[in-house]
Amino acid sequence: MKRTILFIALMLIAGLSSITAQEKRYEIYGIGFYNLENLFDTCHDAGHNDYEYLPNGRNKWTGLKYTSKLRNMARVLSEMGTDRHPLGCAAIGVSEVENEKCMTDLCDQEPLKKRGMKFVHIEGPDQRGVDCALIYNPSMFKVKDAELVPYVYVNPEDSNRATRGFLTVRGTLAGESVVIIVNHLPSRFAGSFYREEGGRQLHVLKERLIKEDPEAKIIIMGDMNDDPQDASMAVALGARQKIKDVEKNGLWNPWWDVLASGTGTLQYDGGWNLFDQIILSRNLLDPSHMKTLDFMPSKINCKTLKYFRHEIFRRDYLFQKEGKYKGNNLRTHAGGVWLNGYSDHLPTVVYLIKEAK
Repeated sequence: MKRTILFIALMLIAGLSSITAQEKRYEIYGIGFYNLENLFDTCHDAGHNDYEYLPNGRNKWTGLKYTSKLRNMARVLSEMGTDRHPLGCAAIGVSEVENEKCMTDLCDQEPLKKRGMKFVHIEGPDQRGVDCALIYNPSMFKVKDAELVPYVYVNPEDSNRATRGFLTVRGTLAGESVVIIVNHLPSRFAGSFYREEGGRQLHVLKERLIKEDPEAKIIIMGDMNDDPQDASMAVALGARQKIKDVEKNGLWNPWWDVLASGTGTLQYDGGWNLFDQIILSRNLLDPSHMKTLDFMPSKINCKTLKYFRHEIFRRDYLFQKEGKYKGNNLRTHAGGVWLNGYSDHLPTVVYLIKEAK
């Protein structure tokens, strides 16, 4: 028994796409999310306030900077999930992307192109022109269809506003029906009410998807602009902290305890927030998860897709190495200076596991 446990541990450390336990094989699939922090091209999109990301704009956004931004983003996206699968994540939701051209240029970057990565993008109504999208590896995740469900403002005085909707992508992963919802809730400046309303609308969307396909595994991800314990997530959406509290057709948010441990995905006033969340439907959980999240695959029923691990993706190059903000996320711009960095957010990854046939 000790040799078997040691063997499993070594396989996990090695980062292989499958593991073996008691003569059973298990396949691992990574699902990620990353806020790309203003991936704009250098051309003006009519009707959008993208002027600061033009060559003559405040950020002097030239072709050189755009090309470098694409290269940096592709590096991160291609490395996400590779700790457990050599091909990285099966699917990654992204936010703050200007348009389809940016997504095409991004997937044409060599680290993503050589894997044949594809994307789903639907132009949204955001005033700045930033959208959500889904990058996926078609050898693992098969897209069936997609829709952009609008964020609806309920107050008449907000009728002139427009913001990101909920990109809803239906597909199959490991032969099972999976729906991925990618979203970017209203900013902190908008006030909690608007994010709580976003949480309520996500809940309604989740309920509708369950009625359409009760067997579908639902994954809600995005930049929530709130932490897991905030009202938009914990109350309006109803994403629970403890697995034992997840009701039938409910949701589990694995990021509460990560934030409580003292880390997150972005910094503010010297502290961490964890806005970048990936939330799972109840049918991705196993009863054994109620006892411990540090389990061996042989201890759970993996004949269908089940939750396995979650992590904040961290690499040394994503952080500033010196100066006043040493240890902070290395951004593209800060204080009006081009840092040729990555994002003000760190990516997150959830791993799912299934017994191989």
